[in-house]
Amino acid sequence: MNWKSDVEELKLRNKLAKSQGGTEAINLQHAKGRLTLRERIDLLLDKSSFDEVGKIAGDAEKDEKGEISDFTPSNFVLGFGKIDGRQVLVGGEDFTVKGGSPNPVGLRKSVYTEDLALQYKVPLIRLHEGGGGSVKGSSGKKSYGDPVFSKSRFLSVAKTLKEVPVATAALGPVAGLPASRFVASHFRVMTKKTAQVLIAGPKVVERAFGTELTKEELGGSEVHKSNGVVDNVVDTEKEALNQIRKFISYFPQNRYEIAPRVPNEDDIERKDQDLLDAIPEDRSRTYDMRKILSGVVDRDSLFEITPYFGRGMITAFARLNGFSVGIFANDPNFYAGSMTADNAKKTTRFIENCNNFNIPILTFVDEPGFLIGPEAEKNAGILYGTETVLTAAETTVPWATVMIRKSFGVAAAAHFGPDPYVLAWPSAESGALPLEGGVAVAFAKEIAAAEDPEAKRKEIEDSLRKARDPFARGESFSVHEVIDPRETRKYLSLWAERIQTQLLTRNYLK
Repeated sequence: MNWKSDVEELKLRNKLAKSQGGTEAINLQHAKGRLTLRERIDLLLDKSSFDEVGKIAGDAEKDEKGEISDFTPSNFVLGFGKIDGRQVLVGGEDFTVKGGSPNPVGLRKSVYTEDLALQYKVPLIRLHEGGGGSVKGSSGKKSYGDPVFSKSRFLSVAKTLKEVPVATAALGPVAGLPASRFVASHFRVMTKKTAQVLIAGPKVVERAFGTELTKEELGGSEVHKSNGVVDNVVDTEKEALNQIRKFISYFPQNRYEIAPRVPNEDDIERKDQDLLDAIPEDRSRTYDMRKILSGVVDRDSLFEITPYFGRGMITAFARLNGFSVGIFANDPNFYAGSMTADNAKKTTRFIENCNNFNIPILTFVDEPGFLIGPEAEKNAGILYGTETVLTAAETTVPWATVMIRKSFGVAAAAHFGPDPYVLAWPSAESGALPLEGGVAVAFAKEIAAAEDPEAKRKEIEDSLRKARDPFARGESFSVHEVIDPRETRKYLSLWAERIQTQLLTRNYLK
């Protein structure tokens, strides 16, 4: 006796499992402009690196001869692979089988995904397209739920966020449980026209509210790019997968390691001449902060995330002399870059992620303070802004702060961390309040009594401004260095190399 027949059956099961929902379902998926899950995995990972877990998981039916007559594969595919030679774990719903809504074995594999990521301490990538549970249950049979002693399936989801980088993509309609898992990540990207993220679909919403809405109206990219649910929006699935590859490249494998240094040919002595006049002398004029960032970091390394939510703050990853850094910077084109509630929420999340994964924080400061006014009060700006300040104060990763213009009020404290390396450009100005409003309040009587109130106001402002310039701070050693803007890259590149031992030591102490 040998096991030839069993091996032949194993080959058949493998073949049937890879057939997904069948030719018709695959063609329908393509007709909708979407790839299948297995095609996505092939695009995401290094060539031939996918090592699937649970290859033949599914539901086989046999005839009276004991031969397989029908086979429904698991509609969740899971396995290890590599991105730029580094190990990752990837999983996702197979929409060609039951529309991605979990069948029994698919649900078991999806729940197991986070456990595997935690066991092997590797980055987790989820590719979402599918619905949540059904009133019929995953098997269509009567169910009374999990036993009272079962551990929460969401415990491992929560743990992964603290242990390993998690990146997710919405590549089609994503509802219910998959939608919840989509947002439970450090980076979330969705396709512009083919993906929607929904708590519940149109029919459920219509039944509850009597309102007819499309999936796009409920949870399309235009809805979610501005509310913070999604970080980035792209046109194609290939772009989404490339963004995940890029995001992962800035991170270590887990919170116990540091990010790898990437070979770099961009000279740290490079001086971008545009930086010299990047900040207008007229303080009422704005400028392009992204151009400044690109002029400082390694060429083509700036990777912005969440650009449409909290638009007064830019958050991005980049490299300095090959070393990963997390950057946040005020964008003066939106509320002058002031700390709004949305800016604060976005910045707090970004700082927490950098701190948890040993990514040094670099901030470019043009902070006028908390946004004021009735809308700011209504949106609880003081609450969320203070949370950002306190989050920054509790970080333990190295910080570098470049003061390029305004640095005012409590909100400015969010840019300095507990023990930052502080550089100042000649254009920097700092204080408790902006001069314009502060002088109007503090010197109201003196200005009103002057023969020429406007001239008096300007005289006071000019006098106080001299005490606020960076040279006064440099003389008192309130900043480490006042620098030529064109030398910012050199100073920060040397800092990025210096702190590597500090990062390793911090990592060891964990």
